[in-house]
Amino acid sequence: MVEVAALIGDTARATMLAALMGGQSLTASELAYLARVSRATASGHLAKLARANLVAVTSQRRFRYYRLASPLVAQMLEGIKLVAALEVPARYQPRSVRDEEVRFARTCYDHIAGRLGVAIADGLAVAGAVVLTPEGGEVTDMGARLLTAFGAELARPAGRRIFCRPCLDWSERRYHIAGHVGAEICRRCLELGWIERRRDSRSVRLTPAGAAGLAATFGVTLVEADVATDRAGAPVAGRISTSAARG
Repeated sequence: MVEVAALIGDTARATMLAALMGGQSLTASELAYLARVSRATASGHLAKLARANLVAVTSQRRFRYYRLASPLVAQMLEGIKLVAALEVPARYQPRSVRDEEVRFARTCYDHIAGRLGVAIADGLAVAGAVVLTPEGGEVTDMGARLLTAFGAELARPAGRRIFCRPCLDWSERRYHIAGHVGAEICRRCLELGWIERRRDSRSVRLTPAGAAGLAATFGVTLVEADVATDRAGAPVAGRISTSAARG
């Protein structure tokens, strides 16, 4: 535990791990840019993280791509972020547009988090499609039918991957859906073009098709009076209302 804590405690390594929380594989050069260190320094940091089984590397042609080694690593990092967010008393820090984008909708390794992720979980819970408690998560028979119709692959994963679990959102302090089910919802939303990844960020962009699709499928609706948008017209902040998902 001491070794892992020491590795994560370094600013550059923590920044690179945070970047990989978006679920994408990145090169050493990309991670060096994000951490504001040289490529040689980044390679040294990444070698240490790989030896500790915190990141995994895949070689493709002349590039080496780094990713988090497992969902367990992502869960640990999200837990650290949550503890850091529980600072009492909270220090005032002005929020940038980038901060608001991350809080509104982001990927937490392989599932949707932020205000949007919590709203999807709420819609499924209100409909009785999922049951989320501190002890775990469960997909009901109605929920299995709804998610299958949505296009999610619900065959239980091989290995030790948890099927459905609640993940406490560090910015909303409420649950979004993680595990295999959360990953499938995220995968399908990306596949349908309902959300799009933003460059150099964990935040995702909610598209017009996504706003309509999420409202029809999961009962997730943006409260128009409180919506702030980016230059492309995509929402980056605002309240989201939730009704029962359509079973």
